[in-house]
Amino acid sequence: MLAMAKPTYAAVLGMSPDKPAMIFVPSRKQVRATALDLLGACIADDDDDRFLHTSVDEIAPLLQRVNEIALANSMSHGIGYYHEALSTNDKRIVSHLYTIGALQVMVASRDVCWEIDFTAHLVIVMGTQFYEGREHRYIDYPISEVLQMFGMASRPLEDKTSKGMLMVPATKREYYKKFLNEALPIESHLQVYMHDAFVSEISTKIIASTQDAVDWATYTYFYRRLLANPSYYGLMDISHEGLSTHLSELVENTLKDLSEAKIIELDEEDDTVTPLNAAMIAAYYNISFITMQTFLLSLSGRTKLKGILEIVTSATEFESIQIRRHEDHILRRIYDRIPVKMAQPAYESPHFKTFVLLQAHFSRMQLPADLAKDQEIILSKVLNLLSGCVDVLSSDGHLNAMGAMEMSQMVVQAMWDRDSPLKQIPHFSPEVVKAANDFGAKDIFEFMELMDPSENKDYEKMVKRLGLDKKQLAQAAAFTNDKYPNVEIDFEVEDPENIATNSPAYLKISITRDVEVDEEPDTTVHAPFYPLLKMENWWLVVGDESTKNLLAIKRVTIGKKLETKLEFVPTRVGEQELTLYLMCDSYVGVDQDPTFKITAAEGMEEDDEEDEET
Repeated sequence: MLAMAKPTYAAVLGMSPDKPAMIFVPSRKQVRATALDLLGACIADDDDDRFLHTSVDEIAPLLQRVNEIALANSMSHGIGYYHEALSTNDKRIVSHLYTIGALQVMVASRDVCWEIDFTAHLVIVMGTQFYEGREHRYIDYPISEVLQMFGMASRPLEDKTSKGMLMVPATKREYYKKFLNEALPIESHLQVYMHDAFVSEISTKIIASTQDAVDWATYTYFYRRLLANPSYYGLMDISHEGLSTHLSELVENTLKDLSEAKIIELDEEDDTVTPLNAAMIAAYYNISFITMQTFLLSLSGRTKLKGILEIVTSATEFESIQIRRHEDHILRRIYDRIPVKMAQPAYESPHFKTFVLLQAHFSRMQLPADLAKDQEIILSKVLNLLSGCVDVLSSDGHLNAMGAMEMSQMVVQAMWDRDSPLKQIPHFSPEVVKAANDFGAKDIFEFMELMDPSENKDYEKMVKRLGLDKKQLAQAAAFTNDKYPNVEIDFEVEDPENIATNSPAYLKISITRDVEVDEEPDTTVHAPFYPLLKMENWWLVVGDESTKNLLAIKRVTIGKKLETKLEFVPTRVGEQELTLYLMCDSYVGVDQDPTFKITAAEGMEEDDEEDEET
C-alpha cells in the first residue's frame, strides 16, 4: 500500500487534473492512511490545496459540523474519505461536498462500494486483497466487488473519457483483464442455503412433501445454472437422469438434515413433510437452521442469563462479523473490563468478539469507530435471536424464558439487569442516579412522585443535588411523562370452580395505559444507545414459580387499552398460587407480576378421554 501511494497521486494529477477521482482501499484504517499520504504528496509539491475546488471559508460551516476531526482536516484540503464507520451526518456532508465538486478526491473503503452512488472521472482500485482475521491471511476481493468499483467510472454518460486503474501484482493482471473485459456469470448459491429456504417454504405449507420440494427446486435459478455450469455445482452426469438424481439427492439430504435436527417432521412412508415448532420460529424470526439447532440442543430449563448470553452470541448470524488485524489487543482490554467471562476466550473468533461487544454495550463503553460499527451490526440482529430463545424455552414450558426477555430489555436500553432503572432517563449519569437514590427514588415511578413539588417538601433541594439544568430537566420530564409506559393490569379467572388439570382454563385480562383521553400513545421506544427504530412489544406469561413451569405465553402490543384472553393448562392438582407476568421487551422497571390462586381438580388424561369417546 505504501508503494501504491505515489503512483496513485501521479494518476490523479495525470488523468484528471480537475475532474473527480475515487480511490478504493481495503480497510477503514487504510482509508485514513491513504488520505494522509495524498495530502503529504500535495504538501511536498508546495500545493496542499490543489484538490480543493472552492475556498475554505465557503465550506467552513459544514466542516465545523463534522464529528471526525481527521475528516474535517482532510476535506479542508480537497480530499474526502468515506467508510462505513462514519456517522450519518459525516457521510452526508462528505457526499454533498464531493458531489457538488468542492472536493476532487474521494477515498473509500472496500465495504462501502455497494453503498455509495457517486460518479467519478477516474476510479483507482489500490490492491485487490483484504485481511481476513479468521483465516489469518489476505484474500482476494470478490470479482463482483471489483466490477462494482469500476462501475463508478462508467456512470457519467456525457463524459466518454472516464477511466479506471487497477493496481495488482503482475501475476494477476491477465486474470483481472479477462473479467473486466467479459461479462461475469452470476452463479446461484441456493445449494449453500437450501436448508434455510426449505424451512421457510415448509413453515408456510408451500412444500408439503419430498416431491413438492423437488418441484420447487426446478423453478429456481439454481436449476437453470446446474446445466449451464455443472462442474461448479458438482454435477457429474448432465443427462436428464443424472440431473434428476443429483437434484433428488440434494433435496432428500437437506430434508433429512432438517428432520434429524428436530426442525421438521419427515414421514418417508407417506412422503409428507410437516413443520415443527422450531421451523415456525426460525421462519418467523429469520433465524438460520444451524442457529435453531444450537438453540434446541443448548437451551434448557436450567439455562441462566450467562448461558443465554453465550448461546445467543454463538449464532451463525454473527459469523460475518469482521476480524481485523491486531484487533485482539483492544478486545483483550475490553474483555478485562466486562463482568461475564468465557471458559476459553478465542480472540480471533467472531462469536467471542460478539460476546465481548454485547457486554460492552450493556456497560455503555466508548469504543473505537471500527468496533462501534461492528457493535451496531450485532445489535441489529440480536433481538430476533432473543425472541427465538423466548419461544424455544416457552414451547418447552420453561419459566426461565423470562431471562431472554430481560436480556431484550438490556439490549434496547444498554444496561445490565442489576443497574438502576433510572439510567434510562436522559442525562442520568451514575452521579445523578446516586443523588436520586439518596432522596428515595429507586425506580422511575418513585422519581416521578418526587418531582411533584406539592408531594415532595425537599423538591428544591433534590433538583439542586441532581445538578441538571432546566433544559435537561425538561427532557427528563418528557421521557418520564410521555415515553415511559405506565400501565395498569386487571384480570380475572373465568369459571374458577371448573378448573381441572389437562383442561384449558382462561384468564380475562384488561390492560390500560395512563394517557390523556384525547391522546394517542407514542409506542416508539426511547433508546439512544440502540441503533434502530424500536416499537414497544409486551409478553403476557402465566407461570408457576414453585415448579418453574411456564403455563401460557402471548405476545401483545398495548395501545390505550387492551382486552385479551389467555389460555393456560394447570399441571398440578389442588390449590396453587400462579403468577401473571407482564413483561416489556424494551424498558426496564415496567414489568408487573400479580399473583392469583386457583384450585384444580384432577382432570382426565388424554388416554382416558380417547376411551370415553370410543
